[in-house]
Amino acid sequence: MDTRILRYFLVVAETNNITQAAQRLHLTQPTLSRQIQELERLVGRPLFDRNNHHLQLNAAGLLFRERAQVILDLLDHAQKEIQTSSDQLVGTINLGLVESAVTPRLMSQIDQFQAQHPGVKFALFAGDGDSLRTRLDQGQDDFAALIEPVETAKYHFFRLPVTEEWGVLMRQDDPLAQQDSITSAQLASLPLIMGRRSIVRDNVAEALSLSSNRLNVKITTNLPGSLSTLLLTGNYYHLGIRGVAEQIHDARLTFVPLSPRTTSAHLLVWKKQRSLAPAARAFLHFLTNITSK
Repeated sequence: MDTRILRYFLVVAETNNITQAAQRLHLTQPTLSRQIQELERLVGRPLFDRNNHHLQLNAAGLLFRERAQVILDLLDHAQKEIQTSSDQLVGTINLGLVESAVTPRLMSQIDQFQAQHPGVKFALFAGDGDSLRTRLDQGQDDFAALIEPVETAKYHFFRLPVTEEWGVLMRQDDPLAQQDSITSAQLASLPLIMGRRSIVRDNVAEALSLSSNRLNVKITTNLPGSLSTLLLTGNYYHLGIRGVAEQIHDARLTFVPLSPRTTSAHLLVWKKQRSLAPAARAFLHFLTNITSK
């Protein structure tokens, strides 16, 4: 399959209109229509629902769009990886990051690394553990910085010297905000917002000697930046890490740690049986040296 057809398909999927897509691609409308029909013949089923001149991705099309974008991203990444220079290290390092205290540390280390290797670029992606591991598995990222626990059977990893404290983020005028800590019994009675990773929820509950099914989780999310509106209603409490509270940085909210004190470490992980490009290998060596000091 010619990758040009994949790029054509993505433009049509974005515009939902053959005429507009053809204009953007500098093709005639009949030519682009034939290309899309040929693509559908190759994959063995229609990718669009057609209504006059309007196109809408069907279920197969939505799945194919996701896979096509991954394929093209991998191709672009591979082309960048094989760039060579006789006098300096070059390439692009794709790095996934959880939104936590590990982010500012790695930003500082990226700055130090680029000072030594100005030909190396970074592409950063922020997300939760599930989305970052998916990107690793699909080859979109070279590394991911994740909060433990992490299912490490299929990854290489080393521990980063950054620890996050768990607690509850709530309105500043909430009665519980005056306490030094939140107990297990109090936590079990609160309507909670949490990250969507069940393994993290189970791990925190275990640390508190509390069955995870006793937690009243009303909402799960991978968008910690959107929490303020819900928390300010006074109807919800966010069970999460201190780093999220610091990133939201809303003076109307207060973070109260858990009792007993509960913390999580960070890991830098990369996929086993994957050959890292020279720039990625150099960055890994740089990080391990800094961490070991």
